Amino acid sequence: MALFSQTSLHGFQALLCKYRMFWPVSRCPQLFAVSFRIPSREKVNYFSFMTSSNAALPVDPKGTDVVLSRKRSEIDYEEEKAWNKEAEEISEGKLHSSSSVRAPKKQLSSHALLRHQFTTVQPPEKPLQAEEWKRLRESFQSPEIFEEVMLNSMVKCNSPIDVAKSLLTHVAKSNGDIAYKLLVKYLVLCVQQRQTSEILDVYDIMKSRFKIIESGAFTLFIRGLSNSDQWRKALTILEEVKKMMPPSRAQYESCIKAASRHQEMNPAFELYHEMLAKDLVPTLDVLQAFFNFSRGMKGAELQKELFGILLYLRENQLYPHKTFMRSIKLWFESVPERNWRGHLTSIKDSGQCPVCNRRLEDSNLTEEEYNNLSERIIKDVIHGTDTFRKTSPQEFEAFQKFVENRLPFDVVIDGLNVSHINPRKMQCENLFNAVNYLAKKNTRLLVLGRKHMLINSSNWKKEIMEEMQNKADFFFAENISEDDAFLLYATLRSGKHCKFVTRDFLRDHKACLSDSLTRHLFRKWQRGHQIAFFPSAEGKHIHFLPALRYDCVVQTTGDTWHIPYKDIFEEKYSYQVPRKWLCIQQK
Repeated sequence: MALFSQTSLHGFQALLCKYRMFWPVSRCPQLFAVSFRIPSREKVNYFSFMTSSNAALPVDPKGTDVVLSRKRSEIDYEEEKAWNKEAEEISEGKLHSSSSVRAPKKQLSSHALLRHQFTTVQPPEKPLQAEEWKRLRESFQSPEIFEEVMLNSMVKCNSPIDVAKSLLTHVAKSNGDIAYKLLVKYLVLCVQQRQTSEILDVYDIMKSRFKIIESGAFTLFIRGLSNSDQWRKALTILEEVKKMMPPSRAQYESCIKAASRHQEMNPAFELYHEMLAKDLVPTLDVLQAFFNFSRGMKGAELQKELFGILLYLRENQLYPHKTFMRSIKLWFESVPERNWRGHLTSIKDSGQCPVCNRRLEDSNLTEEEYNNLSERIIKDVIHGTDTFRKTSPQEFEAFQKFVENRLPFDVVIDGLNVSHINPRKMQCENLFNAVNYLAKKNTRLLVLGRKHMLINSSNWKKEIMEEMQNKADFFFAENISEDDAFLLYATLRSGKHCKFVTRDFLRDHKACLSDSLTRHLFRKWQRGHQIAFFPSAEGKHIHFLPALRYDCVVQTTGDTWHIPYKDIFEEKYSYQVPRKWLCIQQK
């Protein structure tokens, strides 16, 4: 569907003139030189369709940063990963301007299939003339999507900007306009290569041409300008977005990093708190940026804000990866006149830090805290609205009677969860190995299973199941039942000593708790009672990590900070707590 009407081209010409995009064809053959029938009194025959820069920056054939003087920081990993995913989504046609420009469902389906089929098309290395593009298009198996597929490939191959311009010149000459989705794909390439003037020109054109610009395109504009000397323009665009739609996390974070990079910390923190107020969860990437760009800066308010980020990590059980941890350490050590020093360490089993000799917070709850938490979980989670979505009240009542007649247990095991730990083994074999190991160290085991485990099959051997039932109590729920509520009930009813085994993070159940204090107690109880497990490198055994006696969260005494960290970046929340720590103390 054509998105530029023929009658609106004169207004578009005026916009191009305003932004110095008025070029004779002879001076810029590689630009989008388009011929239109303009009234003779205007004495104009040609104008460049697109942008103001005459030449593109050189492209690194390896796809690295084209601005060679700009050094990449350690935090670029997550940003680059997010960018690659976003660029791929846009290039694959998952980004739309509005419902008015979407193709019918059947057409989208067939086009998506064809796009996938032709993703390996090789773009030309140099700009082509219109006739050359025409011949390529005619030889293409599906000419109706030629331009779309070609621009996708240009993005993936990081083609020179001038090559893309020559293609859109051909499109404009042939059709009299350029579709929204092609402009967005060109924008992806501009952002990818940090072509600031191109990004600004595309922004002006799209604002003039389209009543609706969707969020993904705004994200591209903001991201592209944030990484340039025009970064304040990104903040302006974010304010425009707020008037039309809720800004996305990516939009906020691009602006936050831009402001932080230029040590404009006040607007950066204002946007950060605005994110939190809108329940947008910040990435570790943007949290790290605050520490990276605040090094050596003075100010009690700045220090308070950064301490607040560390407490945010504590509250949400977030563990920085190694590069983030280094940023925290370097920031502390750069604070003027405070004399902080950081050391990497491992905490003793007793909970004592070998660097500063401070004892970390105990993971156990007091009797009062435990009783309150147990009552709230039973009320809000187990008997709350989420429990019986996949579990009938009758079945749960039967389970309660089963548990009460056998209390207390030492360990409660999520049987189905454990059975999938090693896909190369039978599920019953995985579960048997776990039960066999835990039975040697604990008196009473409860395994939560499903009824299909009792049916002899390739994954569930009858003789193995019978042998396991001699080592542990089993409760077999219906196959459609949700067993988290079973696990929580049996563990809590067994007392403070009881541990549980599952790889689930239990986030949904934490969310059902009605106040922040109870949620904090739930997480603390979980950290001290959930036994982590993982397969050995060769896949023959299961390794279990006992729950820790000390609490594995960021913590401070005022003159010391203890920060647990992981070696690698993890996108998702993890139930496994790290065993490495950064100890920071004030000398």
